[in-house]
Amino acid sequence: MDPDSVDDVGRVPHGSSDDPDVLDLSANINPRVPDGTRSIYREAFADARSYPDDSYPEFRAAAADYVGCDPESVVPTPGGLAAIRLAIGVTVSPGDRVLVPAPSFGEYVREVELAGGEAVVVPHREVVDRDPAGCAMAIACTPNNPTGELYPDADLRSFADRCADSGTTLLADEAFLGFTDRASLAGHPAAVVARSLTKLFGLPGLRAGFAVADGGVGERLRTARPAWSVGGPAAAVGAHAMRDSAFVEATRRRVAEERRYLHDGLAARGFDVSPSAAPFVLCDVGESPAELLSACRQRGVVLRDATTFRGLDRHVRIAVRDRAATEALFSVLDEVW
Repeated sequence: MDPDSVDDVGRVPHGSSDDPDVLDLSANINPRVPDGTRSIYREAFADARSYPDDSYPEFRAAAADYVGCDPESVVPTPGGLAAIRLAIGVTVSPGDRVLVPAPSFGEYVREVELAGGEAVVVPHREVVDRDPAGCAMAIACTPNNPTGELYPDADLRSFADRCADSGTTLLADEAFLGFTDRASLAGHPAAVVARSLTKLFGLPGLRAGFAVADGGVGERLRTARPAWSVGGPAAAVGAHAMRDSAFVEATRRRVAEERRYLHDGLAARGFDVSPSAAPFVLCDVGESPAELLSACRQRGVVLRDATTFRGLDRHVRIAVRDRAATEALFSVLDEVW
């Protein structure tokens, strides 16, 4: 992080509500968790009474199996955003140029600017078509947040190859990739993969994730990673969750089905809904969404104001949950829309 840049960088707005009395469709969190998670967390209390093993052998082995890479390439972090910050921090120097997609996760620009770099913002669909030469890093979010679009695998891997040829690090944010059957980019020589356990496993408060990288960038990540970067209980629960392949497969099927139902119901009510491979859909409501957001909130349903994403001014993002949540949303929309 560049100290001279901190004073000029602001915070980034995010979704989610801590009000237990509302239906929160602003945050993309799985409403279910793997079987046995509660008991694993309870049993791991003893781990909180001592420093964790900083080599994290079980967590790294589970993560490696989960994304298909060597355990030595896994760098444990307290969440996916921490992996993103670490990757940018060991790659971007003051004055470096970074290709950043938009609309997409607002933290990318923030982290690049905190490092003193220059964010070269391009339309998210065009990132993989750009020439990465002259850039220290390029960032690709797949599926993209908030649009839900998944880069074609061949296009993304071709771009990764061009990044390798030009000496550019590709930061692949795969926070939502687990909801698809697409293979991870982990193991590609140009890539740093950032993964979160927040969304797919329904554990946002756990603060567990990891980065994957090989070669020189991987060495820098391992050197710069803070000691004890994931707490013992978080590591135990994370390893348990990532080993539950049946839960992952069931979640993918359920989210795909519920996403279709949500998409069709919103479209039938006049929303312009973007195709999505993620656990959310982006809707163009044709005007400022402020009144819609307020009316839904007054009736106990919270949607994500997507106008906080660069380039969007009349959009909302709606999380895919379960059928009951979707029906509750439809009932409210039938009142206010």
